[in-house]
Amino acid sequence: MSEHQPIDGLPDMSRGREFLRLYQANERRIFGFILALVPHWSEAEDLLQETTMTMWSKFETFESGTDFAAWALCIARYRVMNHRRKKRHQRVQFSDEVLEAIDERVRSTAAELDALRDALGSCLRKLPDRDRELIGLRYEYDATPKSVAQHLGRSVDAVYKALNRIHVQLLYCIRRTLAMEGSA
Repeated sequence: MSEHQPIDGLPDMSRGREFLRLYQANERRIFGFILALVPHWSEAEDLLQETTMTMWSKFETFESGTDFAAWALCIARYRVMNHRRKKRHQRVQFSDEVLEAIDERVRSTAAELDALRDALGSCLRKLPDRDRELIGLRYEYDATPKSVAQHLGRSVDAVYKALNRIHVQLLYCIRRTLAMEGSA
């Protein structure tokens, strides 16, 4: 039986994996968009959860291969607008025109952010294994330079110097990559 054919009575797991993959790749962008429109962190988190539930329930309408971020931001925008309608009694609110301007700005920067993320990924893959390990320990695991130094058996100063050198390398690599792609 093919992996892409659902078993009678069970959901299509490949479609669920697709949703999860796309959602994880765009979660920060969606939350950032919501947070730009809703001034309170806890309200933004609640709206992200509501948006995620709506996205999941409507995922069957999403056409694979199209722009998931645009689709998700559209859903988030409607959730925020609905939230604002419910909160009309509060004094400070963005006008619909301000919401439109923020929405347009987020959409226009999305391609730039994608290009930066892609360039960073490409540049990270070009690093020597030892440098990639150092970056991974520091940022993927959110470890302190001191704990990274202890883990690697190096001095804290050596870790700081290595991270600085790697940051500079990545910056130049990203700039070169974007310039070659005409995105700079």
